[in-house]
Amino acid sequence: MSPTSETAHGGRRLVIVESPAKAKTIKGYLGPGYVVEASVGHIRDLPSGAAEVPEKYTGEVRRLGVDVEHDFQPIYVVNADKKAQVKKLKDLLAESDELFLATDEDREGEAIAWHLQEVLKPKVPVHRMVFHEITKDAIREAVANPRELNQRMVDAQETRRILDRLYGYEVSPVLWKKVMPKLSAGRVQSVATRLVVERERERIAFRSAEYWDLTGTFSTGRTGDASDPSTLVARLAAVDGKRVAQGRDFGADGRLKSEAVLHLDEANARALAAALAETRFSVRSVESKPYRRSPYAPFRTTTLQQEASRKLGFGAKATMQVAQKLYENGFITYMRTDSTVLSDTAVAAARAQVTQLYGADYLPEKPRVYAGKVKNAQEAHEAIRPSGDRFRTPAETGLTGDQFRLYELIWKRTVASQMKDATGNSVTVKIGGTSADGRDAEFSASGKTITFHGFMKAYVEGADDPNAELDDRERRLPQVTEGDALSAEEITADGHATKPPARYTEATLVKELEEREIGRPSTYASIIGTILDRGYVFKKGTALVPSFLSFAVVNLLEKHFGRLVDYDFTARMEDDLDRIARGEAQSVPWLKRFYFGEGEAAGGAADAGNGDGDHLGGLKELVTDLGAIDAREISSFPVGDGIVLRVGRYGAYVERGEREQEGYQKADVPDDLAPDELTVEYAEELLAKPSGDFELGTDPVSGHQIVAKAGRYGPYVTEILPESTPKTGKNAVKPRTASLFKTMSLDTVTLDEALQLMSLPRVVGADAEGVEITAQNGRYGPYLKKGTDSRSLTSEDQLFSITLEEALAIYAQPKQRGRAAAKPPLKELGTDPVSEKPVVVKDGRFGPYVTDGETNATLRTGDSVETITPERGYELLAEKRAKGPAKKAAKKAPAKKTAAKKTAAKKTTAAKKTAAKKTTTAAKKTTATAKKAAAAKPE
Repeated sequence: MSPTSETAHGGRRLVIVESPAKAKTIKGYLGPGYVVEASVGHIRDLPSGAAEVPEKYTGEVRRLGVDVEHDFQPIYVVNADKKAQVKKLKDLLAESDELFLATDEDREGEAIAWHLQEVLKPKVPVHRMVFHEITKDAIREAVANPRELNQRMVDAQETRRILDRLYGYEVSPVLWKKVMPKLSAGRVQSVATRLVVERERERIAFRSAEYWDLTGTFSTGRTGDASDPSTLVARLAAVDGKRVAQGRDFGADGRLKSEAVLHLDEANARALAAALAETRFSVRSVESKPYRRSPYAPFRTTTLQQEASRKLGFGAKATMQVAQKLYENGFITYMRTDSTVLSDTAVAAARAQVTQLYGADYLPEKPRVYAGKVKNAQEAHEAIRPSGDRFRTPAETGLTGDQFRLYELIWKRTVASQMKDATGNSVTVKIGGTSADGRDAEFSASGKTITFHGFMKAYVEGADDPNAELDDRERRLPQVTEGDALSAEEITADGHATKPPARYTEATLVKELEEREIGRPSTYASIIGTILDRGYVFKKGTALVPSFLSFAVVNLLEKHFGRLVDYDFTARMEDDLDRIARGEAQSVPWLKRFYFGEGEAAGGAADAGNGDGDHLGGLKELVTDLGAIDAREISSFPVGDGIVLRVGRYGAYVERGEREQEGYQKADVPDDLAPDELTVEYAEELLAKPSGDFELGTDPVSGHQIVAKAGRYGPYVTEILPESTPKTGKNAVKPRTASLFKTMSLDTVTLDEALQLMSLPRVVGADAEGVEITAQNGRYGPYLKKGTDSRSLTSEDQLFSITLEEALAIYAQPKQRGRAAAKPPLKELGTDPVSEKPVVVKDGRFGPYVTDGETNATLRTGDSVETITPERGYELLAEKRAKGPAKKAAKKAPAKKTAAKKTAAKKTTAAKKTAAKKTTTAAKKTTATAKKAAAAKPE
């Protein structure tokens, strides 16, 4: 009997999916007799800290959440924020006759289904329901044809999870001790960071080379038109038979790779151009070849991320967030897939639209078939395509904004994949002549004409290089034949310089990871998100720039954990995990070899780098000998001329000389400085700026020395407390500190000004009810405070000059909500392609942000008002839209207050209130600090 046949007889079926949005869509397709509820992602995982581990476990198990001594048995706990949802699912299951586990059909989804079964412990029949698109037919077919849980997929995912936990929890503490607290290491994130760092190293080592060539504009002498122009532009190819050097002929060191080419400098290029001014030229050869271009395969996860980055300005994370919404709402098939295969239904739908929209001439006789090219691709998925057996055109979807744009991209690519090739001709014309000084010069021009656009009518793929020509770009040349005479209208000398290798963008990093077979396509968005969030990488425009912190981290990993960040080793690990998924290898022996360096060899990654068969230490052995790691060495990088860059616990800085010795210099390095921009000259500038301690004098009251310093958050003044002053414990004393006003500078601030600054907050007086009014300087400028009522002041000078009468007059006015007048934008970026509204950069309470009037997005680390491009602004807005509106925290009911009798004896003075508030604030800060420390954990 099928699972659906009992529905008419009153049976109740519980269907569990992963997201509420998906649950809502599927519920509409199943109707009565089915209850559809979401697990809201994972309900169970390894513990996030020792406090979550059951008391019966001790030792390493409490730290790792994995019992490495007993076959790597994982300890699973229900997530604290999912306990209420689990109870709800259990209650629903108690009233159900069957359970359908309808999580995503990939390793992650299979593992979630298994965890649900383990936690819910159903006593009713359980079915694994799978589908790759959310349409009525697909959902009903999935219900009618369920399968069993795939335990091999579950085991493979569990092995991955355990491996990542061991990697993160063993290696991350090394980074805390040797580089900086709260850092993290990861099996793929560390390798991805290394790729970005290595590209920056190449840029730092790169030496530019200058080279020159000539550009000639040649005329046929006849009247031309669009199909047969009268002129062509050609570039100098050879002189006296020797090829002229181009950028590709130079190495990263700025030297020619071969002496077989002619390197023209400016003087020679200009002299040759002058000598060719009166030369008579002719066509030496015309080579014509047929041009054919086949359509691109339908999207899979990585190619969708790359194209969305190139064409829409989306980051990988934003792309997946938008795609997730399209999938859950039934517009596209599952978006985490390695496959380029289309089902017969999809092929038929695409071919029907080709005929309908472009005509039969654009439809090939046979359907196009795309073979999978991705090694170890996950099972049973189609390519990403519009859902259903009839594709909705973008106009028919009713979608708007980012969802419309991404759906349109997917739709166009899918339809184009079933269209005919584009055809045409490519032509190369060689033009020659002899200069006045007897040198033979040969110019070359290439052209391309498209006679039938085929699939290009629907879709043309973007390019990572912004200067690259797209496939549909035509370059028409005049119709000439060998021997035709040409006259030179103009010959110019052009200078060029070789460029360092381009930094990775999200699109090119995804492409690189996939080509190296590192990680899995479904995880690339989260990997890039992690290295951005951890501060290992930041963005400048669309480029991924490594921070100096990432240089220190990668340096440590390369020197002391080389195998763990080796590209081939990481790829082989991925192979081994896939072998486990296919049942060709066993999990426990492989984990033993990886962790302990002993036991049964699983092959592949476990033996990487051990060609002679000698003992290969495991992860545990690697992280035990920390004494060999010199923290200062791995965080130090020579700049030149005795200057060294160091990465400290509070950021990067440059120094010259030895501490405590005469002539020692030190200066902080800006957080948003790209490593390849730290030249000796720039470091000299940083060191030349006022920095260090400026002794201002002695406080006549306390006798403490007062100094001015350059801090990471701006210049400030502070006092030097005696060595005997307790610095910890309940009697600890903190030095008085105050930031300089914007009008002050380190090299001009005086002792009197410093003492005045440190006297803040200043008591202005009290109001009629005895409530104290103080003048204070805060993060957002100077202000007055009376109880909980704060009022802004217009200038910092008012902090010391404002009188009680003036303060009372300010409080007598209604409190301003918002700013009295809107500030003009800091920069205009253009029109957003989604909202079609002007995008500007504004100065906000929390710093500069971009806005189109509807969506606001704060600038990230590495972005600045001066350097931000329109494309980067659009990308920030797209990512913000993809996240959706921020969730508001639930309001707590106010605590009940006991009415106090208004007696003079119980009236608290304003001074006592202030003291009590300060004590409460300090206690809250201490508690918050303790919570943060407790929350710090590796993963």
